[in-house]
Parts: sequence; C-alpha cells; structure tokens
Amino acid sequence: MAVASKTRNMLENLVREGSFKWLIGNRGPFDDELEEMERSPSAPTNWIPELSPIANVVVRRCSKILGVPTTELCKGFSAEASESIKHPSRYARNFLEYCSFRALALSTQVTGHLADKKFRRLTYDMMLAWEAPASDSQPLLNLNEDVSVGIEAFSRIAPSVPIIANVIISENLFEVLATSTGGRLQFSTYDKYLSGLERAIRKMRTQSESSLLSAVRSSRGERILEVDGTVTTQPVLEHVGISTWPGRLILTDHALYFEALRVVSYDKAKRYDLSDDLKQVVKPELTGPWGTRLFDKAVFYKSISLSEPVVIEFPELKGHSRRDYWLAIIREILYVHRFIHKYQIKGVKRDEALSKAVLGILRVQAIQEISSAPLRSEGLLMFNLCDQLPGGDLILETLANMSTVSELNRSNTSKSGGGMYSISALDMISNLGFAFGTSSNNSVEAGLAVGEVTVGQLTSLERAVKESKNNYEKVAQAQATVDGVKVEGIDTNVAVMKELLFPMMELGKWLLSLALWEDPLKSLGFCVVFTYIICRGWLSYAFALTLVFIAIFMMLTRFFSQGISYHEVKVLAPPPMNTMEQLLAVQNAISQAEGIVQDGNIVLLKLRALLLSLFPQASEKFAVALLVMALTLAFLPGKYVVLLIFLEAFTRYSPMRKTSTERWMRRLREWWFSVPAAPVILEREKEEKKKR
Repeated sequence: MAVASKTRNMLENLVREGSFKWLIGNRGPFDDELEEMERSPSAPTNWIPELSPIANVVVRRCSKILGVPTTELCKGFSAEASESIKHPSRYARNFLEYCSFRALALSTQVTGHLADKKFRRLTYDMMLAWEAPASDSQPLLNLNEDVSVGIEAFSRIAPSVPIIANVIISENLFEVLATSTGGRLQFSTYDKYLSGLERAIRKMRTQSESSLLSAVRSSRGERILEVDGTVTTQPVLEHVGISTWPGRLILTDHALYFEALRVVSYDKAKRYDLSDDLKQVVKPELTGPWGTRLFDKAVFYKSISLSEPVVIEFPELKGHSRRDYWLAIIREILYVHRFIHKYQIKGVKRDEALSKAVLGILRVQAIQEISSAPLRSEGLLMFNLCDQLPGGDLILETLANMSTVSELNRSNTSKSGGGMYSISALDMISNLGFAFGTSSNNSVEAGLAVGEVTVGQLTSLERAVKESKNNYEKVAQAQATVDGVKVEGIDTNVAVMKELLFPMMELGKWLLSLALWEDPLKSLGFCVVFTYIICRGWLSYAFALTLVFIAIFMMLTRFFSQGISYHEVKVLAPPPMNTMEQLLAVQNAISQAEGIVQDGNIVLLKLRALLLSLFPQASEKFAVALLVMALTLAFLPGKYVVLLIFLEAFTRYSPMRKTSTERWMRRLREWWFSVPAAPVILEREKEEKKKR
C-alpha cells in the first residue's frame, strides 16, 4: 500500500507539471507513449516504480497485446516465478522478460507479423529496455539520437522469436548485422533484416506450394528450401564421370534434386538423398576442363546408393560464394538428419529439429539480401556450427536429451497462460504457415516442444553453448599462435625442426655414445644400473618416475615464469636461396624421398620372398630364427627377454664383444644381400576402363 501511495503521488505531481520530461530529457521517440500513460486514468496503477521509463512503455505495449492489465501481469509473474527470479536485484529485467515472452508468443500467431512495423519496433524496444530495465539503472542510451542495442540484449530477446535467431547462432548473427555500426545494432539494420526474412518466407512458401517436383515431394511432405540454375547467367553443372550437364538444382528438407536441362524442358529429377543414413560425403571439390582440378567452385556428393560420386559445379567469374552457400545449406539438412538418426528422435521433436534447420536457412537467405560482404554461411546454421565448435556434440546431446516430462510441464504452464518460456521453433514455423512430417502442427497441443529461452535463468542448452564458445575462444587463440609461427621454405622449416628436436637429438647422441662404449666407465655404469632395474622388475617404476620428473619440471617452470612472456625459439635462419637453388633443393629432397621409398619396397619384397620360400636356403634359416625367437618368448619370463634385448643392444660394442659383433654383422649383411626380391610386374590401366 505504501508503494502504491508513493507511486500515485509521484504521478499526480507529474500530471500537475504537465510532462515526463524530467525522466528522459528532451523529446524522444517514447514521449508520445509516456504522455499517453500520463493522461490515462489508470496511470497510478499501471506505472511500475521498479522499472525504467522505457521498460514501463514496453510492459504497457505487452499488456495491450495480451489484453491483460499491468497489475494482472505482476500478479501472474509473482505466482509463476521462483523466489530467486523475483529477487529485487533481478526483478525488473526478469519481469520485463516475462511480459516480453508472453506478448511475443501471442504476436507471432498473427499472420504476417514480420511485415508489421509495430512488431519490429516492439522486439527492438524490448532489447533497448532489457539493457536498462530498472528505474535506478544508469542510462545506456540517448533517446534523442540513433539508439542501438548490444550483443547481450540481442542474444537474450531475439531467440525468443525463433525465426529471428536461436541461442546457438545469435552471437554470430549479431556480429554480422552490427559489423558496419561499430558492434552495436541499429534499428535501421534490424528492420532491413526482418524485411529480408519476410521476403525469404514468402519465397519459400511460393516454391513449396508450386507444382515443382510436386509428385515426388508429396509422399514425404517435403518443402522446397532453395532453387538454383534457372538463370542463364548463373548456371549449375552436374558432373558424373566424364559427362557434364547443365540443369536446375533443388534443395528440400529431405533431399537434393537435379533436373538436367534439355532443349525446351527438364529431364526427370535425380534424387540425392540427405535424410537416410547412406554414409553420405558432402565436401568442396575442384573442377576443370578435361578432368583437371583448377576451379574451387563445386560440391562433391557421394553415398553408398550411387555407383559413382556426383560433382555439382556453380560457375561464377569471381570467388566461390555460391558454392559455399550451397555447401552450407546442403550440409545443414544432412547434419540435422544425422542428428535425428543418432539420437533416434521421432514425432514432434523430429519436426522441431527440422524446423530449426529450415529457419536457419531462411536467416541466411535474409542476410544475403541485405549484405554485400562475403558471408560465412556455416556460422549462421546451427548444425553446421555445432559440427565445428569444440564441444558441439555436447550441445546437440543437450538439445536431444531435454526432458520430455519437464517440457510437458512447461507446455501445460503455457496453456494456462504462463510466460516463463519462449515460443518453440516448431510453433514459429507452424505460425508461418508451414508443416513438417505427419505429426501435429501445434507443438503446444502435443505437449513436447518448447522454446530455448526461459525467464531469469540459463537453460541447459544455453549453458552448453556458453561453455562451447568459451572453449572455442581458447582454440582460436591457440590457432592464432600456430598461424603466426608458420614459416615458408623447406630449408627454413628444416632449420626450425632441427632446433626443436635439438634436446632429443642430444639425448640420442648420448645414448649412442653409451652403446658404442666411447667412454667405457660410463657405459659400464649405465649397463649395471639398468640391468639391476630390469632384474628387480622396476622398469615400470622407472618410466613412472620419469613422467613424474617431467610433470614437476612443468609445474616449477610455470611457477617461476609467472608474468614472464613465452620463451621464443631462436633459430639461425639459413642463407637465402634464389629460385634455381630452391628448385635444386626440391629436386634433391624428392630424390631422397624416392630412394627411401625404393629401399622400403626392397625390404618388403625380400620379406615376401622369404615368406614364399622363393630362395629355400635363406627361408630355412629365417624360419629357424623365427622358431628360436618364438620359443624364447614362450618359455622365458618377460623381464629376462627385456634384459637380453637390452644387453644385446648396449654390450655389442663393448671391448669383449666388439670383434665378434663386427664379424656377425658382416655375415648378416651378406646373408641379407643374398636374399632375392620377389618379382614385380607393372600393369597399365586399359583405355576402356578410363572411358568408363
């Protein structure tokens, strides 16, 4: 009662003064509504003192849309919200979200709501109010200038209307929209985006209701999402084997269709399935005349249902933006069906998943209309993005494992008039006039699908997305360091590798010197110590202790190098080489690689000859050696086998064994050189197979 009396007195004073100008300064875009509230007989009861003027205006608009007095909204919020959500420090923003979600859920049921200027302005003003919801919050904007909203407000309000954004891609979408305005989204850009969305929806509806592939699509209720190849300046070419045909490419929510162009009509459409699990591979591909790989402008499609892969080319004079767009939307449909199969999603939840993919493609089409800059479409498509993000599989798992019982409770709450949850993607696409599959078009009636945003708290999906994006930032920072240390030139990269491997090379030289008994005293001590360790069975402990020392070294290095920049690797750059020297270095490297491959082939061919007894005398000796090794491994304890191997390796060049070792190594080399290699016959591929 005291608060109501105080509010009434404040408003009466404002009425006597004749304006609300002391609240907002000079006249701004909200003045008319504020003055209307001032003149209203119910002004003392409808003004909420905890809210800022802008938030009060937005709540009043929501009240008009819902046909519910502001006081009733307050009572509903108090009844439905938990105590933590109603805490005074969070009350203003959470109550604003509650009113906004309820009003948007009702507004989006109106046909053509995206074309309504009032709806566009309402959603934008909700973002403005979200940034300064409380009466005591600092003003974040000047209402007399061009106002703008930040990424947090957009990511909170926009996903409550699934056609505008969703939780997973909202930040990426905001960055695209706000690129030219300094990281803040202005209403003019936002309005253009919604206009583009409305046109994309009309285009999709027209295509889906047309007779295009109507006989093929009717069995599954497929909806056409995109068509290309109908304009002569932007052809689409299909490559199968050595044949190439121009034609029309059609993407639905289940498959990709290609109709080859004849003289005056199109052939029967070829169907490349994206919905069934056919081990499909969809990736970028290079094409060119006579089988060359020159132009990066094509999409490669392969599945177990096809005898040979298909390459679909999108010719254009500059760049490969068309190909990138088609690759992204084809993968989006493929990935959503993989998601459905992996988690065995059925019924309404399956239609909900398809709806999310379709809405993502509509958003990309809208952005393409209003943006002239190159667009990374995969960053705006949620299933593409989850395939790229670290922990993206956890996001999809969270999406799939949303509790049906919890969702049913949310649906029942929404039926009773609650507004703690935003509208679902399936509700959104049903309100737009589309239907998927054979399940109910109304997810609320089905009692399963709900939105991705809830009042005053993060859903499990939002938490998974936030964690994944934090990890992505770490990966991006690490990748930036990787890109920064890449150097060009074979000689320079070899120099860097030598410097990095220097400690290992020194360790190898030290072990080799011990094995060669260059210092007999050190070699003897090394052999005695390791022989004792092996005999006592402490070898595993020795390796464990080595790992412990490495871990301690890392911890000490971290402790003593706090506040110190990373230690740079200093490499002595090799002298610069001219073009001819570089070509000779490459040729030398290729020759060395060829020699290594040849030596490897000779070893394999000689082993083949031994196994097939092409040289019986050598094969008999080899078989006897294998039999002795097998008996040794079978009857001798493991630690003694290890001991024999160690002593053989580290005592063969000791003063006592050096002469006999050299003699046995010579006999072994002579025996190896006497083993013939298995014959090799090279067969050339026949011309008929190539043509086929």
